[in-house]
Amino acid sequence: MSHYTDALTQLGQDTPLPQSPQEAVLERVPNPQGDTLYLVRFTQPEFTSLCPLTGQPDFAHLVIDYAPADWLVESKSLKLFLGSFRNHGAFHEDCTVSIGRRLVDLLAPQWLRIGGYWYPRGGMPIDVFWQTGPVPSGLWAPDQGVPGYRGRG
Repeated sequence: MSHYTDALTQLGQDTPLPQSPQEAVLERVPNPQGDTLYLVRFTQPEFTSLCPLTGQPDFAHLVIDYAPADWLVESKSLKLFLGSFRNHGAFHEDCTVSIGRRLVDLLAPQWLRIGGYWYPRGGMPIDVFWQTGPVPSGLWAPDQGVPGYRGRG
């Protein structure tokens, strides 16, 4: 194993889905291109959580964009973290913003934004957007590519 992955505890291991976001372990690796301004995009088109009042499932298409500084998020740990919301009751706004904040706390990126494009329940979609600040000068940050709700699919 390379020195980049020596400290990882989940990659290459049989790792069960965490029971909650609080139990999930997000891991990071050093950014080998730390002197370069670039964008990393993760798309999770089948994100699920639970309504905290009814327990009914909520579904979203998440897009996470970040400009790394010294660290990259390890993708298996991110998948497990996002999957841990499956049995977690929280409103759309709380889920979306808390995911963004947890990544910022872990990575201290140059910039991060998250778009939570939530499918409607009760006839109303709720889309939630959060970012750490303005897009850094010179960063190519394309549109997230998720259309406004029109029978999204």
